[in-house]
Amino acid sequence: MPLVKIYIVEGKSSKYKKAVMSSVHDAFVDAFEIDDNDRLQRIIEVPAEDFEFPEDKTSGFMIIEATLFPGRTKEQKQIAIQCICANLYDRVGVEPSDVFIVFNDIPLENWGIGGYQQGN
Repeated sequence: MPLVKIYIVEGKSSKYKKAVMSSVHDAFVDAFEIDDNDRLQRIIEVPAEDFEFPEDKTSGFMIIEATLFPGRTKEQKQIAIQCICANLYDRVGVEPSDVFIVFNDIPLENWGIGGYQQGN
């Protein structure tokens, strides 16, 4: 059940944003074997003047933060990174060099779902 935040420069079309979210989700289905209907993602559009990133990046630059249950292996995360970048390039033309991904593994006791603390 990854919780995903995707930061992009504002102004992209709805079709573009949906393709970005699907690119990330499909990678997680492949790498982490999550259910296809397990979609908890947000696109956060940032005005260009408020989104600072290295000069060698393009306006397609994005930051993807995924909060995960613990237990995903280093290899699974590497597969997810590769799949996300390949999907984004194939679907919306974003170069892998314009994709910055961070995984946050949060202990189960810090998750509350449906009114219940997880990890009990």
